[in-house]
Amino acid sequence: MASVQNPFRSLQHTEAQARKAQLQVLGYDVSLDLAGSETEFSSRTVIRFDSTGGATFVDLKPVRLHAIRLNGQPLDTALLDRGRFPLRTQSGTNELVVEATMRFRNDGEGLHRSVDPADGKHYVYGMSFMDAAPSVFACFDQPDLKAPYTLHVRAPHDWVVLGNAPGEQVGPGEWEFEQSQPLSTYFVTVVAGPYHVIRDEHRDDDGVIPLGLSARASLAPHLERDADELFTLTRQCFEEFHRLFGIRYPFAKYDQAFVPEFNAGAMENPGCVTFRDPLIFTSRVTRGVRIQRATTVAHEMAHQWFGNLVTPAWWDDLWLNESFAEYMGNRVTADVTEYADAWADLSYARRQWGLVADQRPSTHPVAGNGAVDAVAALQDFDGISYAKGSAILRQLAARLGDDVFFGGVVDHFTRHRFGNATMHDLLASWQRAGAPDLGDFATQWLRTAGPDTITYDRASATLTRTPPAAHPAERSHAFQVAVGSDAGWRTEPVAVTAASTPQSLTTESNSDAIVLDPYDDTWAVLIPDQITVDALKRLLPTITDERLRAGVWNNLRNGFHNAAIAPADLIDIAVASFPVQDTEDTARRTIAWLFRDVVPVAPQGSLSRLHDAAVATISSTREGSEQQLAGFRAAIRSAEDAEVLRGWLTATPAGIDLDLDLRWRLLGRLAALGAISREELQAAYDAEPAHDARVALTGALCSLPDAQAKAYAWSVFTGETDLPNYDVAAAGQGLWRGPEELTSPYVERYFDELPATVKVRSGWVLATAAEAFFPSGSLHASTLARAQAAIERPDLDPPLRRVLVDCADQLARQLAVHEAYES
Repeated sequence: MASVQNPFRSLQHTEAQARKAQLQVLGYDVSLDLAGSETEFSSRTVIRFDSTGGATFVDLKPVRLHAIRLNGQPLDTALLDRGRFPLRTQSGTNELVVEATMRFRNDGEGLHRSVDPADGKHYVYGMSFMDAAPSVFACFDQPDLKAPYTLHVRAPHDWVVLGNAPGEQVGPGEWEFEQSQPLSTYFVTVVAGPYHVIRDEHRDDDGVIPLGLSARASLAPHLERDADELFTLTRQCFEEFHRLFGIRYPFAKYDQAFVPEFNAGAMENPGCVTFRDPLIFTSRVTRGVRIQRATTVAHEMAHQWFGNLVTPAWWDDLWLNESFAEYMGNRVTADVTEYADAWADLSYARRQWGLVADQRPSTHPVAGNGAVDAVAALQDFDGISYAKGSAILRQLAARLGDDVFFGGVVDHFTRHRFGNATMHDLLASWQRAGAPDLGDFATQWLRTAGPDTITYDRASATLTRTPPAAHPAERSHAFQVAVGSDAGWRTEPVAVTAASTPQSLTTESNSDAIVLDPYDDTWAVLIPDQITVDALKRLLPTITDERLRAGVWNNLRNGFHNAAIAPADLIDIAVASFPVQDTEDTARRTIAWLFRDVVPVAPQGSLSRLHDAAVATISSTREGSEQQLAGFRAAIRSAEDAEVLRGWLTATPAGIDLDLDLRWRLLGRLAALGAISREELQAAYDAEPAHDARVALTGALCSLPDAQAKAYAWSVFTGETDLPNYDVAAAGQGLWRGPEELTSPYVERYFDELPATVKVRSGWVLATAAEAFFPSGSLHASTLARAQAAIERPDLDPPLRRVLVDCADQLARQLAVHEAYES
């Protein structure tokens, strides 16, 4: 088979270390012309830097390189090779000037350009994260070569332009920005377009922080509606972070830009944070999504200290960014905003994301993850770096107490202000603040991968702790145990300090439920016994403590993931107490998990049973409540009768209005059932064009159960049909909806053609597409064998291999459940 080479080289850690030893970057001066073309833009970069002399290279990914001069001498532009241009520097100060044409991108990286289908207006934003900065400007692209930036932008006259530093329009379409504080290359951004901007400020005894919110013009009324809540959240978080850290926000302003087709939840660019714009709500949403938005706002604000003020020296310490921002964002949201229930929602939203990732063959330590290059590091922005790292920091804060915990953090910020640091630097700061030697804690919790599995044996009254065979560890755990009976629920504290820990629990009878660590006090895989599973069928509906309920579902999900709970039992439990308390149904949530993972291996008729249970919640929950909305969404997802769906398009249940989101859920389900035409789908979109509707249309067209739909979806995967990033994911999900005889030919094609996708995608969306198009519904040993064979291909790009490893593990676990409980 032909070898497939990535068109760009990824920076190796060893190369970054050598370049850091050689160079000190003094400053960047970047000029961007965004007004000349809708497909390309000109980029001129002047870099001043000191060097010890000798050979190095600058990172650059242009469409065309026009000129490059080092210390006034022109260099041969043909020397550019796979994103690198070689330089021979002089000892002392150097000046590099690069003039190039760059490509606007539609994959959420570099300078992403998007057209709003609502009004045809164009929007641009910069996402320089990881290795995308060189597709915007020439740079020494690594986190520990920080420098100040001065930005000049030419844009269409009706556009607004934002950057990391304050700026102003000095002439029609001409924007000049102040010099920024020292930034890593991956923090540099520009947001440009006819954005609707709202200005405000945060005042306190120490001064004024200018605030801004921006979104597409078509979202202006929705942004105006949400602005008060967003500004209030921002002020509350600033006050709390200032109180906890005693260090003022270190940048000149704080813009929050909600931008289209953004891959992540948000990006912490200093002074100009970018968010995915579905967080400006155009349809009715649940409290779960509002909590997600609030914690995302707080998370990105925490990054202004953890990550921006002090930045990890290399990606193997990315937990210094993400674990801290995750912990602080959740803590501050719960402590000082209206979302005091954030911890319960977090248990639903993030716990399994982290635990599942930690049980994969691809698991890695929280700290020192071994990222040999930048591309490999991108794959470690996962549930381990976020959810697990946050959980461990929460444990550590409880162990040390806030005085020592934040005393060390402040020492860390002060010593490395506007610089870079490592895990060892932070541990030293904590110890200077009064912490005991944290070496063993770091080794067991931060530097050792994988979770312990903890179970309770009733016969011997023993808690058993089993570390992963591949990652042995000696970790102690302290948590609560919830014991449930017909008389109610109560909790007992326990400590697990050895492989077997005797622990008598007070129970009413041997049929009581025993739920381990329902409040997420430790990090482990907690698996309930069969007696507990049986008891939950009658006891789960009686739970009123929402954190306990979330903990129960996490125990159940742990057991299923490890083939320790029968799918039939889970269906019984869900029918007895359909999980509308977890109001959201995005991919990591409980309802989505039931339909995606459990139903395919559950007894025949399970989908119908869940549908009936979901329908029942529409009338049993309070009219107009979020639980009712959650039940209605689940009823749509599980409906098998097109007439029922058509009826809901005509008249929704009392308490529920048919907004754009619900309309496209109904249309999408009709498409999957083959009960709607392409023409009707297109007419629905044409009647109300919007970003969300366009993505839903793509998914619906690919879901239709005919050969034309599947061929169209496949053309998106191969890049023959070029669609923006959100649409690519929707097409992948739609491909596998429909009868197996229609989709099965694409199973083998997926594994054969996956390696070549590096020619049409890179970065984030490369992995997103690989995961979305993976044949996860093909529950056959032959599919698993194909996946395992593809993993061994020597020409497979590392991000693609990582996706295959994770998806194959999930498929293997599904097959294990099917084999264990096949009736």
